[in-house]
Amino acid sequence: MKRVLVDTEMETAIVPSDTEFFSGKFARLERLFEQVPFGISVFDRQLQVTHANDRMAAIIGEPAERCLGSAVRSVDPAIALALEPLLRSSIAENRSFVQKEIIVPFSDNNASHNRCWLACCHPLKAEDGSVAGCGLIVQDITERKKKEGVQVELLKFEALLSDLSATFINVQVSEVDGKIVRGLQQIVEFLGFDRSSVWRVDPDNGNMVCTHTYALAGIVQPPTILLPKAMPIWNAMVLRDEIFKVSDVDELSDDFVQEKNYCREHGGIRSIMFIPASVGGVVAGFITFVSYRVKRDWHDDLIQRLRLLWEVYANALERKRADQKIQSALAEIEKLKDRLEAENIYLRDQISIEHQYDEIIGKSYAVRKVLLQVEQVATTDSTVLILGETGTGKELIARAIHNQSMRRGRAMIKVNCAALPAALVESELFGHEKGAYTGAVSNQIGRFEAADGGTLFLDEIGELPLEQQTKLLRVLQEGQLERLGSPRPINVDVRVIAATNRNLAQAVKEGHFREDLYYRLNVFPISIPPLRERREDIPLLVWGLVDEFCKIFGKTIERISKKNMETLEQYSWPGNIRELRNMVERAMILSTGTVLIIDVPESYSSEIAQSMSLEDVERRHIISVMESTGWRVRGRNGAAEILTLKPTTLDSMMKKLGIARKKAGSEI
Repeated sequence: MKRVLVDTEMETAIVPSDTEFFSGKFARLERLFEQVPFGISVFDRQLQVTHANDRMAAIIGEPAERCLGSAVRSVDPAIALALEPLLRSSIAENRSFVQKEIIVPFSDNNASHNRCWLACCHPLKAEDGSVAGCGLIVQDITERKKKEGVQVELLKFEALLSDLSATFINVQVSEVDGKIVRGLQQIVEFLGFDRSSVWRVDPDNGNMVCTHTYALAGIVQPPTILLPKAMPIWNAMVLRDEIFKVSDVDELSDDFVQEKNYCREHGGIRSIMFIPASVGGVVAGFITFVSYRVKRDWHDDLIQRLRLLWEVYANALERKRADQKIQSALAEIEKLKDRLEAENIYLRDQISIEHQYDEIIGKSYAVRKVLLQVEQVATTDSTVLILGETGTGKELIARAIHNQSMRRGRAMIKVNCAALPAALVESELFGHEKGAYTGAVSNQIGRFEAADGGTLFLDEIGELPLEQQTKLLRVLQEGQLERLGSPRPINVDVRVIAATNRNLAQAVKEGHFREDLYYRLNVFPISIPPLRERREDIPLLVWGLVDEFCKIFGKTIERISKKNMETLEQYSWPGNIRELRNMVERAMILSTGTVLIIDVPESYSSEIAQSMSLEDVERRHIISVMESTGWRVRGRNGAAEILTLKPTTLDSMMKKLGIARKKAGSEI
């Protein structure tokens, strides 16, 4: 009779083999097999079950007598699919397999119903060393694995909530919205929701405003605004700071008729929960979690954790709103401060015509003619139109007129029409009421009201949009204006001085400027000559600027060579006095001695200038400066700064002169 050895890691037992192995003497071990808390079964080489204890039968889910003498495959195909590879390998390879986790699927293909077994498989040997079968020990660890899985998922969820909360520590206000939406996405994807949204309760009217949302693809987005009467019960619960949850909307009572209709009309919401949040005892908003496809059970532990996260979000949003209010208030204070500072500047002594125009330097006939016109018109309230190229000193002449007028006790307010965005021109000129447009959080007076009783200087009037020219004409003719957002007329007493470097008459012909406004402004035109038409004033201007910069830089300049001064007098000066001032300042910075050398661009000799038109001279000079800056207009050491022009003015000149913007390194 053969004998079979059962090899295990713990011990080696000698048991009968062949048929006797599974009957006679083996029966003495059955009592022991029935007492162990594991499933035990024995298989022959054809994988037929020769023994199975009751625990194994319970694990398999079949009576023990049905298993005996049957092949694994005939007992349960799913079990056979999971066990056969292990059993065959143990027999064929003559080796044991210990602590092997095996997933046994259920026939309904539902992954959540799968069973997990922990198996040990050992070959059974005969006396001659051949493998006669194998033994299998099985422990059903399905429930343990589920508990471990739940614990792992809980730990992952706790880690996710911790990470989401940590992202709002010292978060920048500008990043709050993006981080909230990203957090909603992570919660929706992790917990298997379909949508999550953050809502703000408008304190003025009680409307619920959706501020942030994330929804899976194909899921209906929430409405932007929900009126209180749309969902009265839910709205009342939110205001009472009460959490609401329902696993199946259809199970709601008839009292929730409007809420149920809302859920049906917005994609068929099946489960929903909302959690309010209060700040300072007042409900500021709430967060919703929605499921469309399956019913959701809203466990208390889940609600508590989501509530803690929502409080973090709510505090971040409240901090953002508080910061926005502070920034808005600071901006308003800064605006008022700037206005007061500007008025103080305008109210100081500027130009005294009675004291020989200290800041207007010149002895040429052209300058004396302009000053005479200033004296003639200053004492009247007539509108003045100052014409001249960029950099000729139009604002200086406007100040001289204001300071010789009866309005010199009030401010002269300046408006650069080219620098104002088209959308804000009306608000800046005429003011606006609170709520007139998005961002208008308070009433604001316009420049006309600020200049009431004084003078309003409209620089670069030719750049004023056509739609605003009509309103300006009404103010000039009737002395009345209307703030944006208010039909109430406001009377103002303002003297207008306008200035432009454009040919307004030509602009009228081209339809870019209103003809009636042009005639209303052109009551008393003053044309300021360009610097090339008053060359005899250049030495006086140069020395005047040198004296000014000597005080600023703490330097002493005693001489400028005659040849250098003659070169300056011959230069065409397309940038006029502004360009001259820039050149003198640059020379003063570079100067190390008492002799000042002022460099003139080499590409603009007097011979070239005399043979070229004014536009050609301006064009070439601007191109030269642009090339030296790598075609950079704005910023420090940009072309606009070198030419002492506003970037918008330089852009307009380039467009007018047909200069195409080039990239650095390109050629014309």
